[in-house]
Amino acid sequence: MAGQESRSYRAQGIVLRHVEVGEADRILTLYTLEYGKVQAIAKGVRKLRSRKAGHLEPFSRVELMFAKGRNLDVIAQADAQSTYQTLRSDLKLIAYAAYVVELLDRFTYEEGENRPLYNLLADTLARLDGGASAQTAVHYYEVQLMDLLGFRPQLHTCAACGEKIQPEDQFFSAKLGGALCPRSITADPGAWKVSLGALKYWRHLQRSAWSKLKDLVIPAEIETELASLLERYLTYLLEYGLRTPGFLKAVS
Repeated sequence: MAGQESRSYRAQGIVLRHVEVGEADRILTLYTLEYGKVQAIAKGVRKLRSRKAGHLEPFSRVELMFAKGRNLDVIAQADAQSTYQTLRSDLKLIAYAAYVVELLDRFTYEEGENRPLYNLLADTLARLDGGASAQTAVHYYEVQLMDLLGFRPQLHTCAACGEKIQPEDQFFSAKLGGALCPRSITADPGAWKVSLGALKYWRHLQRSAWSKLKDLVIPAEIETELASLLERYLTYLLEYGLRTPGFLKAVS
């Protein structure tokens, strides 16, 4: 990270999760602007008099000072820049935020800086906190996350035959990574049915800037289908299930 001559360095990060260690410490997983995903230890953070405790809650965006450690770097200072108090006062928004954070955590490794990913996460938490449609904000995040990670699905032409997708109900093939026209269903008999409406909204989320979507409210019947499709595809890409969708369903 920083040069070997420096024993400390600064970064801006978002807390993804933590693990309790010993009587008073925590190991935190953070996604930082400057270094990507990192783990560090916050010593004494669970003590009643700890000055860092309130600054290192899940989802918080924090300015950090790290000190180099032998195994894990140590969080020497923490100053919360955004704690998203509106989000924290609503259990459903907490569930959405937990889902957003889990997705990034599961898809990423400690592999260095990725500012677009950091900005997408920070912007999504701010949108959830700021009163945007939570469903639209989270679906935009899911679709843009796939793009940034190199998993952009093909939605305008058939993933099997290459022909332009026609205005009719279609299929979606996770295996082939895109829409599948009815005439090519033999290419993946396990493809999922997708309505023309859900496909249109998925395309809209894929190609549009947030400024064009911030007032979008997805019709309820399409929202249910689209949420299921996106979750299934992300789970397929990860090759195992996520924890937070169950929590989200329980509080919805």
